[in-house]
Amino acid sequence: MRDLKVSIDDEGLKIFKALSNEQRLNILRALNHGPLNVNEISEKLQLPFSTTAVNIQKLQDSGIITTEIIPGHGNQKVSSKKYDNIIVNLSPVDLTNQEDHYIIDLPIGDYVDCQVEPTCGLADENGYIGPLDNPRIFFEPNKRHAQLLWFRKGYIEYRFPNRLPLNAVIKELVISTEACSEAPYHREDWPSDITIWVNNIEIGTWTCLSDFGGERGLYTPIWRKTSSTQYGELKYWKVGQNGSYLDNKRISNITLKDLSLESLPYFPVRIGVKEDAKNAGGLNLFGQRFGNYKQGLVMKISYHKK
Repeated sequence: MRDLKVSIDDEGLKIFKALSNEQRLNILRALNHGPLNVNEISEKLQLPFSTTAVNIQKLQDSGIITTEIIPGHGNQKVSSKKYDNIIVNLSPVDLTNQEDHYIIDLPIGDYVDCQVEPTCGLADENGYIGPLDNPRIFFEPNKRHAQLLWFRKGYIEYRFPNRLPLNAVIKELVISTEACSEAPYHREDWPSDITIWVNNIEIGTWTCLSDFGGERGLYTPIWRKTSSTQYGELKYWKVGQNGSYLDNKRISNITLKDLSLESLPYFPVRIGVKEDAKNAGGLNLFGQRFGNYKQGLVMKISYHKK
């Protein structure tokens, strides 16, 4: 493990808030002895499962712990500590050397184009939006309320607003989303090659191994049966000045220069399954009120001014 260095800024505030709770501190103490799943932590600390799950999510959101899905017996979520020590820098932050950035969390129903084939559908926190397995519902106005969307074949496309200041140059673009494969109901062994494009240029592909279900997602509404898809995995696609990465692992030579984004009024982002994909296992995309992560499709743009 390694040290985490924290400054007194917005990022540091997330860490301080996560640590300002006795239950979360006890969870960190429990993880000193090695990775544990939610049930094991709940039993050790004699806390309700739901309380434990919420506190684990807050620790994960702050970056202090990491959680991964381990196949077997309902795909257990196993948590581990990322750091041994947290070092706080109380000196004022030098803003002149800070990287400027902005973040946009786009609702998954705010897509502008799509081409989907059954199985497919839309749902919000109250139930299904329109009939299932009918691609026409993807063009209905109430699609904007979707908190879960799925399809077996095709793609869905979004447009993120360009909020760059004049004469700014992008240093890094990061797209994150919670997603998984799409099978009838759910299936542990159901791989799918999920690809992201930016400005019609393919960034890279992630092979998801499962359509996760059997255990309710942290934010999945109660009306959704656990026999159907419940949650996904949170993945990060990053494009920098020297290449593209998936969860910090290099996946292609595509750079920001190849994307030519600065002059565009918006940034087009497409996510889907290619027609010639080796594992054409479909896609589930999760919004803020479905799955395990309270977010939609998120883009972070880091930039500097000329």
